[in-house]
Amino acid sequence: MSRTRWRLGLSATAFLVAAGLVPAPAHAEDVTDYAITVDPAAKGAKIDDTMYGVFFEDINRAADGGLYAELVQNRSFEYSTADNSSYTPLTSWTVQGTAQALNDGGRLNERNRTYLSLAAGSSVTNAGYNTGIHVDEGKRYDFSVWARADAGTTLTVSLQDADGTLATARKVAVTKSGWAQYKAAFTATRTSSNGRLTVASAAAAALDMVSLFPRDTYRGEPNGLRKDLAEKVAALHPGFVRFPGGCLVNTGSMEDYSETSGYQRKRSYQWKDTVGPVEQRATNANFWGYNQSYGLGYYEYFRLSEDIGAMPLPVVPALVTGCGQNKAVVDEALLKRHIQDTLDLIEFANGPARSTWGKVRARMGHAKPFHLTHIEVGNEENLPEEFFARFKEFRAAIQAKYPDIQVISNSGPDDSGSTFDTAWQLNKDAKVDMVDEHYYNSPEWFLQNNDRYDSYDRNGPKVFLGEYASQGNTFKNGLTEAAFMTGLERNADVVKLASYAPLFANEDYVQWRPDLIWFNNHASWNSANYEVQKLFMNNVGDRVVPSTATGTPSLLAPITGAVGLSTWATTAAYDDVKVTGADGNTLLTDDFSGGAAQWTHTGGGSWSVQDGQYVQTDVNAENTMVSAGDPSWHDYDLKVKATKKAGKEGFLVAFGVKDTGNYYWWNIGGWNNTQSAVEQAVGGGKSTLISKAGSVETGRAYDIDVKVRGRQVTLYLDGQEWGGFTDDKPAEPFRQVVTKDQKTGDLIVKVVNAQDAAARTAIDLGRAKVASKARVTTLAAGPDAVNSETSTAVAPVTSTFDGVAGKFSYTFPANSVTFLRIRQR
Repeated sequence: MSRTRWRLGLSATAFLVAAGLVPAPAHAEDVTDYAITVDPAAKGAKIDDTMYGVFFEDINRAADGGLYAELVQNRSFEYSTADNSSYTPLTSWTVQGTAQALNDGGRLNERNRTYLSLAAGSSVTNAGYNTGIHVDEGKRYDFSVWARADAGTTLTVSLQDADGTLATARKVAVTKSGWAQYKAAFTATRTSSNGRLTVASAAAAALDMVSLFPRDTYRGEPNGLRKDLAEKVAALHPGFVRFPGGCLVNTGSMEDYSETSGYQRKRSYQWKDTVGPVEQRATNANFWGYNQSYGLGYYEYFRLSEDIGAMPLPVVPALVTGCGQNKAVVDEALLKRHIQDTLDLIEFANGPARSTWGKVRARMGHAKPFHLTHIEVGNEENLPEEFFARFKEFRAAIQAKYPDIQVISNSGPDDSGSTFDTAWQLNKDAKVDMVDEHYYNSPEWFLQNNDRYDSYDRNGPKVFLGEYASQGNTFKNGLTEAAFMTGLERNADVVKLASYAPLFANEDYVQWRPDLIWFNNHASWNSANYEVQKLFMNNVGDRVVPSTATGTPSLLAPITGAVGLSTWATTAAYDDVKVTGADGNTLLTDDFSGGAAQWTHTGGGSWSVQDGQYVQTDVNAENTMVSAGDPSWHDYDLKVKATKKAGKEGFLVAFGVKDTGNYYWWNIGGWNNTQSAVEQAVGGGKSTLISKAGSVETGRAYDIDVKVRGRQVTLYLDGQEWGGFTDDKPAEPFRQVVTKDQKTGDLIVKVVNAQDAAARTAIDLGRAKVASKARVTTLAAGPDAVNSETSTAVAPVTSTFDGVAGKFSYTFPANSVTFLRIRQR
């Protein structure tokens, strides 16, 4: 029966059922929209316990000011213009009296190079993160400082906010002329998120590593992790923790932090910088535009993984930079050093306490090994040949010494294209164990690509989906990711690991959206995406139970829309625009001899007619879209001449333009003028449909021709066919997968209904003998619902459904993810 008939027949009770407020009763005569058929006797793919995990990268202040519970910002006065052009060694500090940050022979140690010289009677005050230092009434806080004073001195340490004292001040006697660590403790007398820590000295003193930690950290670890954030990670029950990057791994210098290298600040994340006593750990310029202290380092990552029962999965540099840098380091000695560092990392994790690096681990407090089993070399390298040459050297060295360690490769930064294809072929030819794929695409893409892994080679390398997200934190984003995850589970014999990314975002320091967990200095909250991930991670099951489902009837209309011109960090000139219908009739022609009145400017930048051309003149502006024509146009040819005048990239020619968030464009000379691609924007989120390597010459006029026929598009550059695509994949909103929990015997029926109508569904469990009651967990909300610090619009609701049988029907609410746990008898 049609969906229309069901919807027109909604009674008041059925409406409540559709809203998820009452369980749907089972009636054989019910009209249904969908049918799910389960074959409980068939054996599907085994699902590993490590199927779903998390990826921790220090982005959005995820570490300092985030998971690392230190409350003092820039505690060791190491902030530098190398980290951020606005930084100084006194960033986040204010001075009363006289204080000077020094980098000389009086420093604490060679790797902690800057310290504070504080004059007699002077003080410094730290502003913390966000609005300040957060303290809770009655909670204990541990202060420490490394100090020296030739004549001795007394430090007065206080906590206050604009309303007054937050704790009784403490006196700390500095008794040594050489560096020593001094400690004190505070009990907060009231709660504040605007606190300031002040250190005043009676006599001249040198200070470094000024620290304030809450006593109440995750699992009570001293100088440990922020409790609420770590608990949110633990609540996911992730199978693995991938760390530390990301772009932190494959950007910057590959040199170490030493006199020989000139104390390089912009370095790739190198694990030996991050272990040992915190005051001896190197500092670094974080790729995302701030400083990272490495107080949260490799040892702490391993401890967190162990504490939450997750497999650690570190990523090491491959000596090929990415994330827009795209350079292969040619230095054999440096390559060998990094390979040895990787072998040393495995020894640090797994070696006996008497081994060289096992001894370092033991001295840090963990004599037993961490049981490392997987390690990833490289991250999103855009130079597949150069990367793979180095990867093979890493793999050979690791396998020779540690044959049980699984070495993971990657396929570049995109879900398709020439880099992706080349990388995958290299990985297949070399019989790599596992390949890491990354992609951030539109919600539409995730609905369209549930079958992505259905056709992957079952005998080839396995897939690690190390980074993915649908470009938003609304419930619609979570729904489309959930729909995609049913496809991951169905293909659990190919997709062995998967992690949403990024994990954390401090709301006042955001470099990337979307993110799984949001926080500030006093609160944290789960995104809608988090609730989806948690539901899947806590109900994975051990094996897929084969099932099929009917789809949503749909009729794909032709691609419709106006046309557009744009640029990205480039100035360009356009001329001789002509749009012709398939019947030969002219829909639009413009040589700009009479101005540009036909065009509407909806993006950034600055457009004007110059010398008979339409020119965008702001070389820094991004997405400068102008559009013309009728959004109802279909089946047409678009021709235009385009000339790059200056800048980083090429030009963008748009078609199928419905509005500012929904269009296609041919991005010619994009990605720093290294490749061209057709991208589709849906609801503001873009995904790539086809891409090829290529660049654009400055000053040369290009003839561009786009032919749109139905849902097929063919593209011509200077009269030669460049490529084409057919956008005919339906964005199926109804997806499902069934798994079995071996321990309980439960069948777990997981259904995503990512549409605005309820989905009445007939479910056939085959010959399975089942209990009549099912435990139901439902996420349902409006598609635009967003969780925030003050509002939780998306949260799981548990209930019981008393209507399960071999064949029964159930109404899945509009915009919902529903898990039915059905006990087999």
